[in-house]
Amino acid sequence: MASKVYWADLRTDYRENLQQKMTRLMKKAGMDQIDFDKKYVAIKMHFGEPGNLAFLRPNWAKTVADFVKERGGKPFLTDCNTLYVGGRKNGLDHLDTACLNGFSPLSTGCQVIIGDGIKGTDEVYVPVRGGEYVKEAKIGRAIMDADVFVSLTHFKGHESTGFGGTLKNIGMGCGSRAGKMEQHNAGKPHVEQEACVGCGMCTKICAHDAITVAGKKSSIDHGKCVGCGRCIAICPRDAICADDDETFTNLNRKIAEYSKAVVDGRPCFHISVVIDVSPNCDCHSENDAAIVPNVGMFASFDPVALDMACADAVNAMPVNDNSAATDPGHDAGDRDHFHRVHPETSWMSCLEHAEKLGLGTREYELIKI
Repeated sequence: MASKVYWADLRTDYRENLQQKMTRLMKKAGMDQIDFDKKYVAIKMHFGEPGNLAFLRPNWAKTVADFVKERGGKPFLTDCNTLYVGGRKNGLDHLDTACLNGFSPLSTGCQVIIGDGIKGTDEVYVPVRGGEYVKEAKIGRAIMDADVFVSLTHFKGHESTGFGGTLKNIGMGCGSRAGKMEQHNAGKPHVEQEACVGCGMCTKICAHDAITVAGKKSSIDHGKCVGCGRCIAICPRDAICADDDETFTNLNRKIAEYSKAVVDGRPCFHISVVIDVSPNCDCHSENDAAIVPNVGMFASFDPVALDMACADAVNAMPVNDNSAATDPGHDAGDRDHFHRVHPETSWMSCLEHAEKLGLGTREYELIKI
């Protein structure tokens, strides 16, 4: 049976602004059917990197938080620390970045809580029912502590997964640093010897005695390393790196399995805003020009149908001139805009696997409000 996906365009007038229209979208899609009263509600989103301007503005988060609070809930905005080096690799930098990009209780009406703590190690091992690649997902504790889970996604392209939609926001975004390591890598971190100065910070934080320093250079014993990623966060020279050596197809399937771990067993709702559709993830410290015109906002209880509807809506749009979609070397005849920009990716593998896991269906009924 097809799932219902609700859609609103971005047209407004003096009677209704975009935030009010989004509230109407959430009501029409049935979000108010969830019992929020006295419940802790995790609103999972991406706070953007310093220098990136494509991330969703705090106004969108405030609209969702207000909706929850009006129904007696206790919302908080959340995301987990990154595996890569950047403005969100530990809880303190992450909060600084969120504040820099405008996310605070004053602007959103709720607190920001980093899901996996200061060092990215505050995690819960969550069984994945039916998992083929992951048996226990490593999810940020604060996210799993919530009674209700709401995803608020900026829908855009992605250089590894094709696009970054609801499942990417949930699966990768809710993984602790070790969880992200498990999804991105078939291996474990290594030390870039040229950057290492042998300070020993990594040896002090390693709980498994997997790192040694000799000749002012660190090295990691992969026989002892468990892939927790603590050393990546602590290195002051950013000399420790994870190998992104998992295939893109397996990465997408692991994302689906992590998503299942997050949403199983509790009320969930999903919102996706398809604006500023940059070719790459908001994890970049810059955003390239949007590849298509803005589309609108979508909502559904089904994350698979939601991603499918958003992908179809983007691919139905004309590509923007002077964007990555029109760069030389890309197949101008490829009507899949995400594959056109990143031809080595296959985003459908994530949705197919999520459907197989029972997360939802790719069949949807699109209802415009």
